[in-house]
Amino acid sequence: MNILSSWAGRATLQQRFIDERNCGRQAMSELYGLKLEPMPNNLVNYGVTENGIAVIELASDSAGAPLQGDNQGPNTYTHEMMRDIDTAVIKARFDDDVTVIMLTGHGSKFFSAGASIQMLNSVSPGFKYNFCLHANETLSRLEQTSKLVVAALNGHAVGGGLEIAMAADLRIARKNAGKIGLPEINLGVLAGTGGTARLTRLIGKAKALEYMVTGQLISFEDGENMNLINHIFEGSAEDFRRDCLDWCSQFTLPNKATMAVGNIKRSCQTGPEIPFEYHLALERELQAALFNSSDAKEGIAAYVEKRVANFKGE
Repeated sequence: MNILSSWAGRATLQQRFIDERNCGRQAMSELYGLKLEPMPNNLVNYGVTENGIAVIELASDSAGAPLQGDNQGPNTYTHEMMRDIDTAVIKARFDDDVTVIMLTGHGSKFFSAGASIQMLNSVSPGFKYNFCLHANETLSRLEQTSKLVVAALNGHAVGGGLEIAMAADLRIARKNAGKIGLPEINLGVLAGTGGTARLTRLIGKAKALEYMVTGQLISFEDGENMNLINHIFEGSAEDFRRDCLDWCSQFTLPNKATMAVGNIKRSCQTGPEIPFEYHLALERELQAALFNSSDAKEGIAAYVEKRVANFKGE
């Protein structure tokens, strides 16, 4: 049995992914036991599925205030929303049952339209500086946590919305549901909560510079072509969220060795920022730690014994 055939033992996830689309599907709450609860400022909803996926849902109106009733908003963020995101990320980080974090937006139109322009128009330059600083600190938590972070773009992700998405490890978008871009140039400013830094690292200096100085918005398909979007799924907003949860499930226990996922993430996040030889040294140390893990012993034994590994996160 080779590694590809061992993955076949996990094919039930992908098969369910197909079968449910063709044969009618359970409600998400029934399928995953997911119940979202508001964070302190009522601008972010948080919940954990039965298989360990923490869902962080952005939900606000154009002023960055909590949504009322069944309204859908652009999910713009203020300092209060960033504090809610921060609280949710820390909550997921310290929850041993959580292995994947999925960020998404409320409704079907927007992942997030970025920072609330109404808020920015009403505060001092000093507040704006500290607002950006705190946003940088919050989004860096997503990169520094050992758990895989997936941004599920249910709609437009522009300005600061794309900046949030770029702080995730992987990005999935809903087909024909919106556009992405950093158009802050049209406000006379730059993408100041990680936009210039992350977009340049993701797609290269020349192309990133062009998109930011023109303020051009692009389709999810164009984003996929330049490796800014990892995958595009078709379907309604509800189907899309469920499909994203299905896709994220492959990274949960017992399907993946979560310590290995975390160490791979650390090497990929930290390594490119340090000299190459230091990156190799980091990789060796991370590998040494994994060789001593129970999951590595289980994975190697399962390969030799021609069975599917049952990882426990140990």
